[in-house]
Amino acid sequence: MGWGANMVNHNVVIPRDKLSFRARHSFLLFIVVSILIASVVVVASMIMYNGSGAAQLDLSRPGYISVRSQATNNSDDFQIYSSTGAIGKDVIVEFKALYDSQAQKIKIVDAFGGDPLSPDALGLNASPSL
Repeated sequence: MGWGANMVNHNVVIPRDKLSFRARHSFLLFIVVSILIASVVVVASMIMYNGSGAAQLDLSRPGYISVRSQATNNSDDFQIYSSTGAIGKDVIVEFKALYDSQAQKIKIVDAFGGDPLSPDALGLNASPSL
């Protein structure tokens, strides 16, 4: 005989009035705690969103409907590199030159000081206000 032959399943039924508050309302407590945790996470993310300056760059916000038309896409200094074609030494040299020019723009910005999200640091042109 193995272990299972000696084991007897005893179901113990505890009357509802003898259960603790937590045991009687465990599902409700689970829902409340889940909502509280979600609320804390949302508040923390909104604080980070507003504090980091990302909110000022978000033109999709309703308050910026009037200035969306003033936003410009200045891609004059950015060349799109073809993802198809033969690979040779001259193609690699061209790619490295394009990459280095874009990497140099990133290295100029001091990410840990000043204002790394300023329009000048991001390469955004300031349009005259109406």
